[in-house]
Amino acid sequence: MTTLRIDVETFSSIDLKTCGMHRYIESPDFEILLFAYAYDDEPVRVIDLTAFEDLPERVLYDLTDPLVIKTAFNAAFERGTIRRHFGIVCDPHQWRCTAVHALTLGLPGYLEGVAEVLKLDAQKDARGKALIKYFSVPCKPTKANGGRTRNYPHHDPEKWEQYKAYNVQDVVVEREIARALERFPVPAHEWRLWALDQRINDRGVRLDPVLAAQAIACDEQYEARLVAEAREITGLDNPNSLPQLKGWLAERGLETPDGLSKEYMPALLDAAPDDDTRRVLEIRREMGKTSVDKFNAMQRSICSDDRARGLLQFCGANRTWRWAGRLIQVQNLPQNKIKDLELARETLRSGDFDMLEMMYGAPPFVLSQLIRTAFVPSPGCRFIVSDFSAIEARVIAWLADEQWVLDVFNDHGNIYEATASSMFGVPLETIVKGHKNYELRARGKVAVLACGYQGGPNAMEAMDTKKEIDPSEYPRLVQQWREANPNIKRLWYRAEDAAVTAVREKTTVKLAHGVRYRYEAGMLFADLPSGRSLCYVNPSVKVEKIRPKDPDKEPFEKECLSFWGMDQVKKKWEKQRTYGGRLVENLVQAIARDCLAESMTRLDNAGFDIVMHVHDEVVIDHPIDSTTVDMVTEIMGRPIDWAPGLPLKAAGFECDFYQKD
Repeated sequence: MTTLRIDVETFSSIDLKTCGMHRYIESPDFEILLFAYAYDDEPVRVIDLTAFEDLPERVLYDLTDPLVIKTAFNAAFERGTIRRHFGIVCDPHQWRCTAVHALTLGLPGYLEGVAEVLKLDAQKDARGKALIKYFSVPCKPTKANGGRTRNYPHHDPEKWEQYKAYNVQDVVVEREIARALERFPVPAHEWRLWALDQRINDRGVRLDPVLAAQAIACDEQYEARLVAEAREITGLDNPNSLPQLKGWLAERGLETPDGLSKEYMPALLDAAPDDDTRRVLEIRREMGKTSVDKFNAMQRSICSDDRARGLLQFCGANRTWRWAGRLIQVQNLPQNKIKDLELARETLRSGDFDMLEMMYGAPPFVLSQLIRTAFVPSPGCRFIVSDFSAIEARVIAWLADEQWVLDVFNDHGNIYEATASSMFGVPLETIVKGHKNYELRARGKVAVLACGYQGGPNAMEAMDTKKEIDPSEYPRLVQQWREANPNIKRLWYRAEDAAVTAVREKTTVKLAHGVRYRYEAGMLFADLPSGRSLCYVNPSVKVEKIRPKDPDKEPFEKECLSFWGMDQVKKKWEKQRTYGGRLVENLVQAIARDCLAESMTRLDNAGFDIVMHVHDEVVIDHPIDSTTVDMVTEIMGRPIDWAPGLPLKAAGFECDFYQKD
């Protein structure tokens, strides 16, 4: 099959990074400037559309020919820009994304990063950023440039020739990357899933622009009130200024850390010498709450039809292939816990900010509670929201053959109560509201959430968000959970031993339920039952001395597994060490992702329009008809061929705006 490789350079007055591709191409001044392409191994050609050059008829025809595979690095951008500029349908089934291919192998998601890691002869042109800024981004009008707001090719012909060469080089590098990766192909079913992902991102989800605008206005009004109060107390011109505020606090005998960050606030409030100082610190803390960041992101990314698109990145969490959030970051929306959510929402929409604060408290709190409600169904539709019940707990029990846990999920499903019953040796029927043993449920819940991936007391502390447990109990609870789940505990060590053996002996080692660790061509693969594989780049095994956190235990030596990957926090390519619990976490989250992918495919085949999905939850935009939530949950709970015995169950609800049930 013929391959057509493409890279385009474009212009738009909309900021691509903060507003997203769909808003970017919607701008009236959007256009494709340069179109570089190459068939298979043929030389790269560049078409200068600003010089009224036309795409060859063959290329125009092949853009919609299903027998020609179109590829690009971040193909969603090329698909979107070509569709907008040329007015043609770009079926994602006919496309392949080299960036996604790189992400499936644990590589960086940007062109120059992949080329550098792979040590390719072809590298991205380093002049690109400056050239993009000059030709593809509006410029500031100055006297020197004659007051223009945009640079055209005739303003600097030499730079324009460099830009054309840069455009060509991107195709060259993309082709070299594709060649380097082709020995590790992406399974065909994953490309079909990517095509579904592209349709979901293209469809987008409708937003309530009135709610978003009122939320921002409410926050601005509240912040202005706080600034005025702080100015009155301190006498400062700008109490928002950190140096001015630190100076004022120092005059009152309160020395402060450099950033006045939130982690220091409790101690500073305790040390405040008087009420005025305490109140100023409280104001500073309130102003530091970012309750409207997502509302601002909504306003930036919303399209002319009130829909936000491109919110999900396929394989964005490339260790497991889970989706990652983009733009509005739907993967980390605050939960809503206030009562009368609809009343709060309507009060905000009406602009009655005083009533909103009177009823629900400080605006930062209530606005964060209402973020989810800004996502609304299409006219004449309602949302059907459905998610898997305790999916990770189900998958890890299935993978480890922890039969008593599987029995719970195949029966009543109350895993937190059942875990507490197993940990503390009390009858399950006594862990109910009104009985003294009900307090054990919190311990069971925290243990389930914290301990499955070899977590210890620190993990217990992190999961004990309501602080219902005495911290002195954490070590004992960890031990009790491990004793109650011996097969899961055994799985951590089996997984680590299998991965280490595979790397050390350059072989394949079976684990369980179709999972195996396989060393091939300098990579460690974790083959999954769904037919795809996780990848650990350049793995190595080294004997290291381990110092236990428990001071009463002696240091010991063990073989440790390391690999190279993107640090998700630092956004840096570096060597990382892993261990059994982390390997199991990767496996479980990857299998849970594959269960979601299977359900999304089934829902799409059944005619349901998915507008977004968050972790293990799908949000469906569906006409108000006889279709029930039970139909959706039944589809999601169906057995999966490649996971026999995995007890899946979903729960769902309908709503007129997005919310957490």
